[in-house]
Amino acid sequence: MILIENGTLVSPRESFLGDILIEGEKIKKIFRKDSPNFQAEKDAALASENAVERIDAGGKLIFPGFIDCHTHFELHVAGTVTCDDFPSGTKAAISGGTTSIVDFGTQYKGETLMEGFKNWQKKADLGASCDYGFHMSISDWNEEASKQCQNMMDEGLSTFKVYMTYDIQVDDEEMFYILKRLKEVGGITGVHCENTGMIAALQKKYIAEESTKKSVSSHYLSRPDDAEAEAINRMLYIADVVDTPIIDVHLTCEKGLNEIREARKRGQVVFAETCPQYLTMTDDLYNSDFETSARYVIAPPLRKKSDQEALWKALADGEIQTICTDHCSFTLEQKDLGKEDFRKIPGGMPGVETRGEVIFSEGVVKGRISKERMAALLSENPAKLYGMYPEKGILQEGSDADIVLLDPNKKKTIRKEDQVSRSDYAPLEGLEIQGCIEEVFLRGKLVAKGGKVLLENQGKYLKRKKFQPVV
Repeated sequence: MILIENGTLVSPRESFLGDILIEGEKIKKIFRKDSPNFQAEKDAALASENAVERIDAGGKLIFPGFIDCHTHFELHVAGTVTCDDFPSGTKAAISGGTTSIVDFGTQYKGETLMEGFKNWQKKADLGASCDYGFHMSISDWNEEASKQCQNMMDEGLSTFKVYMTYDIQVDDEEMFYILKRLKEVGGITGVHCENTGMIAALQKKYIAEESTKKSVSSHYLSRPDDAEAEAINRMLYIADVVDTPIIDVHLTCEKGLNEIREARKRGQVVFAETCPQYLTMTDDLYNSDFETSARYVIAPPLRKKSDQEALWKALADGEIQTICTDHCSFTLEQKDLGKEDFRKIPGGMPGVETRGEVIFSEGVVKGRISKERMAALLSENPAKLYGMYPEKGILQEGSDADIVLLDPNKKKTIRKEDQVSRSDYAPLEGLEIQGCIEEVFLRGKLVAKGGKVLLENQGKYLKRKKFQPVV
């Protein structure tokens, strides 16, 4: 048994001083120090235990293990493959307090959903250092895909994704039938919202001139917030006709947020996710030299300072339910694929290992959100939304002992030399943060300490439950 003592347990509803007793993979008992029977209950629980390992968490915050439901490990995209596979990506995740991830498996054109699922199983079989599940991205909608939606649910893939841009996009008619079918089987869909026609037209404009063809700034100029907001609006009206809940993934801008607000006024159930990069960086980063600016090419792109402020406020007010990373990492050499044509820069950046500390430092320490809200955004809400609750996402008796100990006063500087990801740059290089993750437990085992992974390949596949509207 393990006893974590003297820490402050954090949940979305409250924080309190207490101790956690771990037996095997589960939380056996929680002792509240504000209980009049605290010492008696603790003594009684430990009376028959001869070998109890005690860990002093004095001065530290104790969070439920963080959950990242938006990662792309070993993804084939833009003529290359992301540099983090499941072994390196999940190792990076666990080092930063993320004890569960849900990666986007993909059904490529010509494949069945089951083939896509088996392909991602093979990737994960190489090794996972945190618990993991899959979404299924649908790109080839047909009668067989419709049938296999139930097979996916049976396999524990209870969430799906569709793209409104890229070469794996679905059109509006396909979107309608996909949402309708997933409503029947009890699944829910996340959507990448960008107007592909608008982007294509703007890319033709910027590709026509040699100066703008090679300019990284053409990336964000060709993917304006209007393209995102319009697609969100269209997606929401389709979901409204189908009468089904929907998830907008990686929300970046106030215009898109306003579309979600209007849909909720109509009575729709809409969930929203944003990412640390949209809360900490702006489109000014696209106006430097190629090597610097290409690091920040992602889709949708970084936005304005005013969009950041709108997103932080929406997080505090409960309008955005989760913060995930969209971890899609490349090396600088891979980014160089777009030196002669901005459209060929692989889109994505690392972030799975810094999310917890960045959100605490930029959010909680700076007074933008409370630590309780952070527990909701990074742990409980994703667990509920993505079918893992109450095994995951909460500190309660009987739940998995996925636990993060964070020192709220310790400081450090983000440096690429310290990161676990295989990416050879850190997007937030040089950022000083306050609040460092000290210990990480995965199902009762101490797997990481001080950012160093102690135990690898401890992850298990998460067979997730069907969608329940509990967030």
